[in-house]
Amino acid sequence: MTMEFDKHLSKKLANGVAFALAAILVFAGMAGAARADSSAGYIIHGSDQLNVVVYGDASLTQTVTVLPNGDISMPLVGPVHVGGLTPDQAAQKITRSLQKFVKHPVVTVSVTQEGQLTVLVLGNVKTPGKYQLPPNSHVTDAIAAAGGIGPTDGPYPDARVGGSTGAATTVSLQKLLHDGDTSQNLAVQDSSIVYIPSPTVITVEVLGNVDHPGEIQLYEGDRLSMAIAKAGNGPNASSDLNHIHVTRNSANGQVQNFDVNLYEKLQQGDLSKDLVMQKGDVVYVPQSKKGSAGSLTAGATLLYTLRLLLLHH
Repeated sequence: MTMEFDKHLSKKLANGVAFALAAILVFAGMAGAARADSSAGYIIHGSDQLNVVVYGDASLTQTVTVLPNGDISMPLVGPVHVGGLTPDQAAQKITRSLQKFVKHPVVTVSVTQEGQLTVLVLGNVKTPGKYQLPPNSHVTDAIAAAGGIGPTDGPYPDARVGGSTGAATTVSLQKLLHDGDTSQNLAVQDSSIVYIPSPTVITVEVLGNVDHPGEIQLYEGDRLSMAIAKAGNGPNASSDLNHIHVTRNSANGQVQNFDVNLYEKLQQGDLSKDLVMQKGDVVYVPQSKKGSAGSLTAGATLLYTLRLLLLHH
């Protein structure tokens, strides 16, 4: 009877151990499922806080902060690099490291607090540089941190957003900032690089009756009115804006000449008729003749328009 009792007791103990082990595994599976729902696709980066749970060993269960280099420090195994991994991948890596010291470790990793993102903003922004952004930041947050977009001419350019892997995504700033298309507002990741192309600078020469004759810097796509505005068209210049002459040396060596009635073009309100400048153009503004169309009266009328162009450039 004693032997039967011992067998019965051993069987109950074995069943109890099996049940406990099964409960641990089920709990781990439930925790893993909950984690998958919340952060399965999350990429761990520096300053994140992680809850590392090693079931059955309280001394190994802890909350750790990811260092800037992507490492965490674990008892027994020391530094473990988890930066750039998802929480599930980090759990698998920690499990492999612990297998040298712990028999059949069951590990889960969850993100308890997201760290700030380090994003590099380059190109045509007011203050390019590296910025710390809150979690869940987007392209507009990166641009705002850099002081906003610099001078543009015409539509906004396409920004390029790259990650640590080198792959880049194009974002239409015209659709995002002008049209309000929020689908273009891409989320940035830690170590993302946001690049906004600057407009190409060209040089033209403005001669004759302007306030500051000589070389003028324009952005590619700028028109004749902007060249005149930058050269200055004050009342003392006595500019005849009805008879502007533009000389252009084409790439094939041919010389093109344009006679432009700028006053008339702008009076008509059709900016497409305002000549687009090209690198190396020479603009000559003659002196107005008293009483002629486009003389002092026309020049004074156009002066306000040119100043507005320069102010908003």
